[in-house]
Amino acid sequence: MGVLTGRQPGKALAFFEEICGIPRGSGNMQRISDYLVSFARDRGLECHQDESLNVIIKKAGSPGYEESDPVILQGHMDMVAVKEEGVDKDLELDGLDLALDGDHLYAEGTSLGADNGIAVAFILAILDDEMISHPPIEAVFTTDEELGMIGSAHMDLSVLTGRMLLNIDSEEEGIFTVSGAGGAQVELILPLKRERCTARKVRLRLEGFLGGHSGTEIQKGTLNAILAMGRLLDDLYDKADFSLAQIQGGYRDNAIPTWCEAVLALPDQGEAYENLVDTAEEICHIIRQEHQAVDPGIRLVTEITEPMEMTAFSASSTRGLLFALADLPNGIYKMDPVMKEMVRTSSNLGMICTTDTSVILTISVRSSCKSEGMVLIRKMQLFARMLGANMEVSGEYPAWEFRSDSRMREILTQAYRTLYGEEPVVTGVHAGLECGVFSAGIPDLDAISIGPQLTDVHTTREKLSLGSTLRTWNLILKTLEMLR
Repeated sequence: MGVLTGRQPGKALAFFEEICGIPRGSGNMQRISDYLVSFARDRGLECHQDESLNVIIKKAGSPGYEESDPVILQGHMDMVAVKEEGVDKDLELDGLDLALDGDHLYAEGTSLGADNGIAVAFILAILDDEMISHPPIEAVFTTDEELGMIGSAHMDLSVLTGRMLLNIDSEEEGIFTVSGAGGAQVELILPLKRERCTARKVRLRLEGFLGGHSGTEIQKGTLNAILAMGRLLDDLYDKADFSLAQIQGGYRDNAIPTWCEAVLALPDQGEAYENLVDTAEEICHIIRQEHQAVDPGIRLVTEITEPMEMTAFSASSTRGLLFALADLPNGIYKMDPVMKEMVRTSSNLGMICTTDTSVILTISVRSSCKSEGMVLIRKMQLFARMLGANMEVSGEYPAWEFRSDSRMREILTQAYRTLYGEEPVVTGVHAGLECGVFSAGIPDLDAISIGPQLTDVHTTREKLSLGSTLRTWNLILKTLEMLR
């Protein structure tokens, strides 16, 4: 028996538990894509799989709906696959270990991947059930959404005939998303000079940060672990004679980083290393106190070696990186002037890594105003030039603009009222959704995004509310019934 046996909606949760046994972190799409193809072929459904491993499955309308306008049901296969320190699991090869905490489903030691596995499960359950009333369905499963909507950007949209799209990639029940931010990934590549030295290695690791989704949660004010490390190192630099030897942190450009680790080269000068560690602890305590309300779990882990031969950054490279971490534009850039509680433009330093010749900073830029997003990217270009760094922009995806006339929104709202006797919240979101990609490629597309209640997505604390999952399932079925 599975963890979800006996829970409702039974068929959808059974499919979700099954796909949780398939590794499907971004970039690891072959097995889940082939699973969807096998699902379609086993049921005699029309199926298309492209070179990017996107899958489209088509099903005719149920009796009485054969001539209805087709509806596109859409979700993405991939998940942000992260695990806690010390968890003995290879997320490239192993499935997830599901567990329940009352109404909430989570995965032990890893992210859950309900973003967006629950959409995949919902759609499979609909395709598998001959008793559900629905118009012709074009089920679209995309790959590598979390890497910048790569799959949908390379999809041949001419295969689709529907002009109504229900995206199931939102994370708050009762919130109907009707517009979203566009964005891009920015890489700053700082050239690095190394020098040989004899020194103690001092490893400083900041961890325990809450992190979160850099679009939907950036307004919460949680601390960026990489920038916190930058501040710690900058404060230390005036008090100790050290050079950086390595720095790394974060998992994804679109996730607020929860950890960062730096290795310092500290000349062997008596007990100087002990003073450095004590000072680092004091600085970490100050940072923790400043952010106690939003990031109470910040901690510093240290490790020191005996003197050894090693290579470290030159003094100019160390200073250049510390300057970059101190002044890089990060966080909320502008709030929306109309929907005043919504972020309009932001950036998130999501990853940092060190190679033999460079330090690479990977940043997610988001904006629902294209021109303003370009202004922010231009600021970063000028910043890179000042540092003597190279800058690359990739993974651009379009903003999804609000549509004033929407049959999908009208029907979905009527279904919500009928089921729950109240009005949904209709709003935009400061996050990229594939609705923007599809709207850019399909003329007059009428799109909307919904989803069950999810918390702490892209982290090991991710949870899915099962009560909300059932209510969202019922809403989808009611909407399909009304789309005659």
